[in-house]
Amino acid sequence: MKRPAVIAVGLAAWLVGMPLAHGLAPWLVATAGPRFGGSWNWLGLAPLALGVLGLGWVARTGFANLAKLPAETSLDWRPKVFLAEGPYARTRNPMYVGELALWLGWAIWLGSPLVLLGAALLFVGMQRVIRREERDLATQFGDAYARYAAAVPRWILR
Repeated sequence: MKRPAVIAVGLAAWLVGMPLAHGLAPWLVATAGPRFGGSWNWLGLAPLALGVLGLGWVARTGFANLAKLPAETSLDWRPKVFLAEGPYARTRNPMYVGELALWLGWAIWLGSPLVLLGAALLFVGMQRVIRREERDLATQFGDAYARYAAAVPRWILR
């Protein structure tokens, strides 16, 4: 697939998929179970804001590096580009950190134990995906990725 088509698919995934998966889905989950309210719910705005800002930084970094994509590329799970700048200099998985921050924020804002459980399940699923991604990155980018993985934490803290 040519680079412009890959960019269009990626942009559509961000503009449609992200709000559905990390906005609408937590709200729907919250409606399925008990909710608890109080002034503490306002604390959920902090992780929500951090998640949105973090994902915005990821998007900005990705779009700034579009020229690194090969002119012809496939839409599979194999890594195409190795990024170690911007949010990727702070955590190897900034997109996952941002997504979890959103789910945590929604859990607090909506007072929903089910959304908190959803965040925990999302974390477990992410751990499995990350291990596969890291194997692929190590295979494709070798020593450069090994040095990066040794220097940058998988999540936020080592």
